[in-house]
Amino acid sequence: MATKFNIDQKVVYPSQGVGIVKDVFEKKFKENSILYYKIYIEASDMVVMVPVDKAEGLGIRQIVSAEEAQEALNLLSDDFEPITSDWKLRYQMNLDLLKKGTVKDIATIVRCLYNRSKVKELPILERKLYDSAKKLLEDEIAFALGKTSKEIEAEIHTKLEPPGAAPKIKHSIILDDDEDDDLMDDLSEGSGRRGKSEDDDDEDSSDSDADEMDTDDDFDEDESF
Repeated sequence: MATKFNIDQKVVYPSQGVGIVKDVFEKKFKENSILYYKIYIEASDMVVMVPVDKAEGLGIRQIVSAEEAQEALNLLSDDFEPITSDWKLRYQMNLDLLKKGTVKDIATIVRCLYNRSKVKELPILERKLYDSAKKLLEDEIAFALGKTSKEIEAEIHTKLEPPGAAPKIKHSIILDDDEDDDLMDDLSEGSGRRGKSEDDDDEDSSDSDADEMDTDDDFDEDESF
């Protein structure tokens, strides 16, 4: 059976990073034989087995071209729309982009959260999301352009903060209902000034979002070890 990806080909697994197809093999379940990719994810030092017929649905794709990688880099310095101050909505929107996993989607997350951090410190969940997206972007663009991750990290910083350029902070950001304050209060020591019921609500919300970021439902379709 012909497969889209070949052994030793580099691919991108959305939300996990750049991987290398190590093997294509059959595995029997009862009376059926299923064809699998065995993919090594370098960033997490993990091997995943993905059914070949599920790979496209999981968003697994080949590394972008050098031209597409450069376009993603350039996107970081483009103007951006005002960013909502509702951290829960902002977080979910960016998490959805991360799961889509195109290089431009990932660049959009990095640009959005970097510029938001210039207005106000990111909540912990968003900081983790920003760090993950930035690492994914660095790795894929480095492979596509044949450069090191350190070189691409420096280029990303230059695109986000061009030398001598004025800060690109929009003053039209919605600040009517800034829920960042509630989250940061929850995570600060000595936050007993707030009522117990309000703390419980915020903590439940934070736990739910943490589970959503750390657990990718798509892994139900593959095996990792």
